[in-house]
Amino acid sequence: MELKSILPKKSGRSRGKLTVRHQGGRQKRFLREIDFKRDKRDIWGRVEAIEYDPNRNAQIALVVYEDGERRYIIAPSGISVGSKIIASETAAIEPGNALPLAKIPVGTAVHNIEIRKGKGGQIVKSAGSVATIQGKEGSYVLIKLPSGEVRRFPSDCWATVGQVGNADARTEVIGKAGRKRLMGIKPTVRGVAMNPKSHPHGGGEGRSGVGMKYPKTPYGKKAVGKTRKRKKYSDKLIVTPRKRGKHVG
Repeated sequence: MELKSILPKKSGRSRGKLTVRHQGGRQKRFLREIDFKRDKRDIWGRVEAIEYDPNRNAQIALVVYEDGERRYIIAPSGISVGSKIIASETAAIEPGNALPLAKIPVGTAVHNIEIRKGKGGQIVKSAGSVATIQGKEGSYVLIKLPSGEVRRFPSDCWATVGQVGNADARTEVIGKAGRKRLMGIKPTVRGVAMNPKSHPHGGGEGRSGVGMKYPKTPYGKKAVGKTRKRKKYSDKLIVTPRKRGKHVG
């Protein structure tokens, strides 16, 4: 399994057309293939190295398994070089071990949680984030997410025990504009600071507001109201909605 490959630089474009603004100019970087599925079951692995990944704020752990295969996983807090981990239905409740949600006791901290069985972990993967098993009801497990939302997950979905490491990443100071540029993030200029040729909000003498019925995108489309479609399958599993304004991990 190839663990690294050059990450193509799209600069916010799809088929040459700009679809996402304020992207471009970043440094060349490698894409690390992360094992979110943890589908190498009942085989012990040893953490060979804890590495930096330019594509995420969490650190990653290089794991070498007993059969010689190497894979990257999200590095949880509490593991270090030499630590042993395993993905198994009978695994101990220790950081880095992966189990089905049905096998994890109430009150356990988890991350890298599957939403659908076999698809791989999709949520709670950023640095310092952690979810907590709140309870079990029938074929579902209740989990409190970092946002404060309590949600049902199918009990046969898998998750990894522990909190994602590198919690200090959230307090890191970027330091200068040049580093943002190297990350591929270009400056964002307010529409009201532009001239009317460049943006619908532009123009006016001195400081001026939007000056129209509703805010608009640079292309003249409405920039107000709800733009997302509700996800019927996902939304019906929410027990307690997330707290608005709280950081989502």
